[in-house]
Amino acid sequence: MAAPVLAFENVGLVQGSGWLFRHFDIHIGERDRLALIGRNGAGKTTLLRLLAGQIEADEGRRTIVPGTRVILLEQEPAMVGMATLRDFALKGPDAPLAHEVEAIADQIGIDLDREAATASGGERRRAAIARALAMEPDVLLLDEPTNHLDLAAIDWLEEWLGRYRGAFVAISHDRTFLTRLTKQTLWLDRGQMRRREVGFGGFDAWTEQVYAEEARNAERLDAKLKLEEHWLQRGVTARRARNEGRKAKLMEMRAARAAMIGPQGTAKIVHAANDTKTKIVIDAEHVTKTYGDRTIIRDLTFRITRGDRIGVVGSNGAGKTTLLKLLTGEIQPDSGTVKRAQTLDGIVIDQQRKLMAPEKRIRDILADGGDWVDVLGERKHVIGYLKEFLFDPNMIDAKVGTLSGGERSRLLLAREFARHSNLLVLDEPTNDLDLETLDLLQEVISDYDGTVLIVSHDRDFLDRTVTVTLGLDGSGKVDVVAGGYADWEKQRGPRPELRARTATKAENPAPPKQKAKLSYKDQRDLDLLPAEIEKLEAAIARDETALADPDLYAKDPKRFDTLMAALEKARTRKEEAEMRWLELAEMAEGLS
Repeated sequence: MAAPVLAFENVGLVQGSGWLFRHFDIHIGERDRLALIGRNGAGKTTLLRLLAGQIEADEGRRTIVPGTRVILLEQEPAMVGMATLRDFALKGPDAPLAHEVEAIADQIGIDLDREAATASGGERRRAAIARALAMEPDVLLLDEPTNHLDLAAIDWLEEWLGRYRGAFVAISHDRTFLTRLTKQTLWLDRGQMRRREVGFGGFDAWTEQVYAEEARNAERLDAKLKLEEHWLQRGVTARRARNEGRKAKLMEMRAARAAMIGPQGTAKIVHAANDTKTKIVIDAEHVTKTYGDRTIIRDLTFRITRGDRIGVVGSNGAGKTTLLKLLTGEIQPDSGTVKRAQTLDGIVIDQQRKLMAPEKRIRDILADGGDWVDVLGERKHVIGYLKEFLFDPNMIDAKVGTLSGGERSRLLLAREFARHSNLLVLDEPTNDLDLETLDLLQEVISDYDGTVLIVSHDRDFLDRTVTVTLGLDGSGKVDVVAGGYADWEKQRGPRPELRARTATKAENPAPPKQKAKLSYKDQRDLDLLPAEIEKLEAAIARDETALADPDLYAKDPKRFDTLMAALEKARTRKEEAEMRWLELAEMAEGLS
């Protein structure tokens, strides 16, 4: 194995009165694509700051190849004192070249002259991405890079990283992003660091293997408390059977919904007063909404029934928020009608975040300072209810201001899901949540006895959760598709909202010396490589499907290991073939 470009030996860091982590060994190779996984509060962001050299470890040694440029894309870029986004992108003595920043900004759709103080979270994140990528990093550290980005920007970033010549480490709750891009995984778990040479696509199978082994050891040692801690910290494993049942239920709901949606994307639900399963809670007919000369929603006819899980997707500015406001009655259409059931009682969780006062305790938020909380009419002890949302019971008197962003989001969900309602509106609910909390949120939504409207750019979350997707392309048209994000993507075909992509300096090698024509070998590779790449993609898909079986390791550990090795080999060969084809295509283009 080649020597790493960045490494830590026996690293340890003290936080508060104890060690956050200790005795870690980490190495990053020059082309590694690492997913960094761990629960909220485990120290993932702190670890990235250590790798970037922003903070010093309390023990251990950091080594780096001279000349290696390490760039950290922070979750919340600091813009205090910056007049515009351009000032932020070009700040400091190590600032990137202005034309490099402007080229990337143009591709991801950000106006660098926008005032920093009034810029949205998505605009700030785009400016930070433009700065980070233009600095030509050898090692890129990404802390929730897809937060606040729309689908077009996420697609662009994925494509850029797919052709990036350096190494990266990514923290992300976006399963699709991690599955598509990563090839190695670092797992920060209960103070330990584990590494495996497989991308996030194999993470669930790997964790099942680890927990199964630990469970066997716990039984041999009669360490029942340790075993119980697993179920608290990794609820997904304990709930697998129920999750499979929920998945089957979701597929049934999608099939039923598909039968109600006509080929034009409009609902064909038959009014049936004696059929409570098709009770309509929101009925929109020929709804149009314009602002100035722009039509945001054009002639939408759609009916939402009780129990529907509706996902709303589209690029920033496409009209997602306008559509939500129309459906919930916050604004009225210019033409058409929206009728809502008189008994509709909704909760909009995003609007409640500002009510989470930092000086309040968790106990105050959930139980008004007491010991008991009413959960949908059932009286529960606040500590027991905390456990259901993956909190340590010892945190009961912790102040909201000391919680991480993910913990605050989890606390908000715990409070809101305790209330009686029959309509739940979630605006980007996955931001700041770790993967375990996302699994929990999917469960809670599945069990929710009401209708759910979800605005999200998290493709995997939508695929696991919603029964119908409303897709907006910015022209006023709303596609109505039974299923999740993948179903909508399949129906709409190529993305018209993606900007034309031009190669950046970080993406491409120096142009080869021009020749009169390609050599015989080069021309043959150029002609044959696409078919080889297609075969490798098919092999990768086949192996990933086999590894998706959660019981594979227990049934046949040798086959599991064989598949993992074959998958890694195929991914490496595919990457090499793609890079070779790109180089040859550039050579051929230069000659033409």
